[in-house]
Amino acid sequence: MEITWEEKNLLSIREHAYLYLKKNILEGEFQAGDRLIERELATKLKISRTPIREALFRLETQGFVKTVPRKGVVVSNISENEVIEVFTILSSLEVLAVKLAAQKMDHETQQILDQKIKELRALEEQAEESFNIEHIQMNHLIYEASKSPKLYEILSGLNDYIHMAANMGYETPGRRKESLKEHIEIMKALRDKDVEIAEYLMRIHIENSKKAYFTYIESLKMVKNKRKN
Repeated sequence: MEITWEEKNLLSIREHAYLYLKKNILEGEFQAGDRLIERELATKLKISRTPIREALFRLETQGFVKTVPRKGVVVSNISENEVIEVFTILSSLEVLAVKLAAQKMDHETQQILDQKIKELRALEEQAEESFNIEHIQMNHLIYEASKSPKLYEILSGLNDYIHMAANMGYETPGRRKESLKEHIEIMKALRDKDVEIAEYLMRIHIENSKKAYFTYIESLKMVKNKRKN
């Protein structure tokens, strides 16, 4: 599909370039080790190389890409230690988010959650590939429900970073549907203002996501070892 960015768009060309590149990294279109060549990207997006260069610099400061001698800019490979660190942080902050969301639950937010739960239940029968975007939306809905702007800001940044690891975890058969069901149960607990159950379910969700990620990483290691032998 041809990409068209018009001047009337609210976001600048620079921001569009950044969001486009980050989205493709997070969704696995650009994988670890892939080269991101300014000239080719500029041609594909029909823009100058300057906003591409600025977007790549911004992504490098966030750890999504890195500059490698004689190769140029390549997509970063998140280390296992980094993933463990982010999951550890999430296990505290996301649990805090659901706790605040349950405590501050109001009628308007309950209606939003009811609608989202209905949509997610309809999604359960669809192909798992359709769950990726919903995963991000579900998280942001929970963050918003906490009614803590600073916590929302922090978690949104971490959520972008962990999305790459989550995509890897989704390669574990059945994980996408498990994650969807876990989010439905978390939202039901929030809707019912059940703080303890919401906290418990969120901890279980994060632990399951972490396990799925490492299951996938171990499967990759096994494949590599077989090739060597």
